[in-house]
Amino acid sequence: MDTLFSILHVVSAVFIVGPMAILPMTAMRAVRAGNGAQVAVLAKSTNLMSLLSLIVVVFGFGVMGMSDPKYDLSVTTPWVLWSIILYLVALGISLFVVVPTMRKAAEALQANDGTTTAAAPVKYPAIAAGSGVVALLLVAVTVLMVWKP
Repeated sequence: MDTLFSILHVVSAVFIVGPMAILPMTAMRAVRAGNGAQVAVLAKSTNLMSLLSLIVVVFGFGVMGMSDPKYDLSVTTPWVLWSIILYLVALGISLFVVVPTMRKAAEALQANDGTTTAAAPVKYPAIAAGSGVVALLLVAVTVLMVWKP
């Protein structure tokens, strides 16, 4: 059963957390192109993937709970605790900074029939910075999961 949870944890991380990190970068291209409808869809998809990423956490707790007692893993194990903290910060930035900014950029672009407006380019740096920080935090979580210092 522990092998099943490990597989589910890794597969869900790849197919859910991966898009959570990459979709905003695709949205930045759509902002540059002035495609408000695509930005809106990508904002919705990023929001969904961010929320679904909680499944990865559930599987991770399953893996931790079924781990061999010789590893003495718990939420207070430093690399596990830091992974949780970094993930929660990434999730918060994604849900409360990146997604709302993508929605505002989409609205600004759609309001002017796809022509770039002053509002949409202003949103671009916020999307870039927020999604970049999220990606770096998720890379740090991955490093902690593999390295287990």
